[in-house]
Amino acid sequence: EQRRTGMRDAVITGSGMIRARRVAFGVTDSAFIMGSMGSVVGERLTRLVERATEQQLPVIIVSGSGGGARMHEGILSLMQMAKVSAALARHDRAGGLFVSVLTNPTMGGVAASFASLGDLIFAEPRALIGFAGPRTIKATIRMELPEGFQTSEFLLEHGFIDRIVSRDRLKTEIARAIDYCGK
Repeated sequence: EQRRTGMRDAVITGSGMIRARRVAFGVTDSAFIMGSMGSVVGERLTRLVERATEQQLPVIIVSGSGGGARMHEGILSLMQMAKVSAALARHDRAGGLFVSVLTNPTMGGVAASFASLGDLIFAEPRALIGFAGPRTIKATIRMELPEGFQTSEFLLEHGFIDRIVSRDRLKTEIARAIDYCGK
């Protein structure tokens, strides 16, 4: 995967400026093993959140994951969901802001853990968001599901996400959210 994508793993982390405010950011990329959660991804995101907590920075994580934990990595991969979630809970207790941005797709363990914990949750238009895919759910429960039940529009209508924001407006909307929250 590293050779094919030129990436070291499925996440890039760092800090930067949005409207003269420093922020900590993480971006998962579905081009690398579907943006799945491995031990490196979990460790990088955890360290990002811990640094942001120490430096009192807002955390922005953009999730683009079509998979959950990398089961071939074993229990170390599975525990990353809890590890990142625990770091975000400490960030919250310290008064930190977490903005979660859900892209298409945001699925599996990423959707079931940290991506759903944002103080504010933004999603791109028509993004597929959920734990299991529609076919898997339908086969499991043997029922017809509402049309588009895992789209960002459906999730906004049912209170799961806070806003639908197109990618070209994302920076502006995140800046407004940070200004509004004052964190």
